[in-house]
Amino acid sequence: MASDPPAQADPAGSAIDSVSVLSEDSRRRMFAFIRRARRPVTRDEAAASVGISRKLAAFHLDKLVDAGLLRARYEAPGGTRKVGRQPKVYEPTGEQITVNIPDRRHELLADLLLDAVLTEQTGETATQAAMRAARQRGRQVGEAARHESRPGRLGPERGLTTCERLLDQYGYEPVRETPTRIRLRNCPFHPLAARAPDLVCGMNQAFLSGYLEGLEVNGVRAALAPEPGECCVRLGSGDGESAEGTPPGR
Repeated sequence: MASDPPAQADPAGSAIDSVSVLSEDSRRRMFAFIRRARRPVTRDEAAASVGISRKLAAFHLDKLVDAGLLRARYEAPGGTRKVGRQPKVYEPTGEQITVNIPDRRHELLADLLLDAVLTEQTGETATQAAMRAARQRGRQVGEAARHESRPGRLGPERGLTTCERLLDQYGYEPVRETPTRIRLRNCPFHPLAARAPDLVCGMNQAFLSGYLEGLEVNGVRAALAPEPGECCVRLGSGDGESAEGTPPGR
């Protein structure tokens, strides 16, 4: 019997945790100072930058390290080797913090459009290239998930249960309406989907269709079924499902 795939980290939760760490004034100011320094910063330097004790600065710096915003190591300032223990220095990790509630995935859409531009084929329109790139990316994601979890044969019910993990991770806010149908309560590409529904909703459907193919889910398709305030795509079995609808805004 196949085991469940390992739990995925929650990007939105991690971002919120990082933002909460920066809510303390001294901590936020030290973080800004270290980012601007463009070099490893010692505890003494960080403490002096905000006018607090070295001990209190160490407490705040360690919080920033725990949150993944800074990394720490032991190194002599300027790379000079000295006798005795080297001081602890801190520098940014380069982690980008983005918090959107509800979740948005504009970077995914931009990445897919970039792929489409870079791989556009002869005789292919820009829209066709975008749909192809979205479906191909979805298939790659699905194949990777299948390789990792090795779920065996996936019918509609088990397949949708497996899909829910990715849908939740990507901010779709999936709701299981029936054993063989999932409604997506959030559009990760809003408000861009409202500006160009044919393109964005089509790419969204292509991405999720590719994911189903890569994961090898049998008897389930991603259909356009727009509802106000929700994602334009619904995942479900062919039985009793409506035909593909029209993207909102038409």
